[in-house]
Amino acid sequence: QVQAVESGGGLVQPGGSLRLSCAASGRTFYRYNMGWFRQAPGKEREFVGAISWSGGNTYYADSVKGRFIISRDNAKNTGYLQMNSLKPEDTAIYYCAAGASVLIRVRPDEYDYWGQGTRVTVSS
Repeated sequence: QVQAVESGGGLVQPGGSLRLSCAASGRTFYRYNMGWFRQAPGKEREFVGAISWSGGNTYYADSVKGRFIISRDNAKNTGYLQMNSLKPEDTAIYYCAAGASVLIRVRPDEYDYWGQGTRVTVSS
């Protein structure tokens, strides 16, 4: 079993930066891919980016590519989502998720474990 807790959300002005953390538990966490998703009110949960268990491979949605950076520290059982040049359309609840697939997945139903989410609001 893997449990995750997101933190670091809050209010930020457009163009600002925010760093989200995902603290995970479970002795096999380091073998799981970690994905980040977001969901805005009235919208479907969408893929943001993901990182392989080794941290050697990342994949980003086009909407955040070049602005967001995903990383992980397996020694601390923690994943990170560094968000830069934030836009109002980035406003959403952000979730981290873990999946046991050998490949990076982009659909929510392809992940096994989820955090409770942390809210990010981008507004002036």
